[in-house]
Amino acid sequence: MSQQSVWNIDTAHSLVEFSVRHMMLAKVKGTFGRFQGKLTLEGDSLVPVAAEVSIETGSIDTGVEDRDKHLRSADFFDSEQFPTMTFVSKRVEGASSEGFRLVGDLTIRGVTKEVVLEAETVGRQKDPWGNERVGYSAKTRIDRKDFGLTWNQALEAGGILVGDRVDITLEVEAVLAK
Repeated sequence: MSQQSVWNIDTAHSLVEFSVRHMMLAKVKGTFGRFQGKLTLEGDSLVPVAAEVSIETGSIDTGVEDRDKHLRSADFFDSEQFPTMTFVSKRVEGASSEGFRLVGDLTIRGVTKEVVLEAETVGRQKDPWGNERVGYSAKTRIDRKDFGLTWNQALEAGGILVGDRVDITLEVEAVLAK
């Protein structure tokens, strides 16, 4: 068995972003500013064999404070009762030079569902201070209702205020743990 290495996510150089339709028209985007995680690599492979991430739901930022307060409330994330959401990988599928699928359990509001992150390795570099770094891009789509995020409002002309599909995009840079 090859040697395994642990890589800590560099939150200053990583991004957790989402988008969802508003009034069935525009996509509203937001980010989570506080998160932590680690990846496990095996040997010289840049495809992770394991990943764990914890995201603080109260760190949501859509650029509109009133909307962010509503998203932190019991109508959505209920950040007081559920201060974190987590992703824990279970397996990797289809690893190739084009990318890989990282399959794992996403837990939001105490509800756990399997999701698939479509991911690609961006590269590996040594930074100016001698630290080894790796980079990844990943995306997935979830139905927010699957996680108990069911609040909505009907529109007078038909349709709903908040879309059910949520697109999640990750840009991850991780540093080899010393």
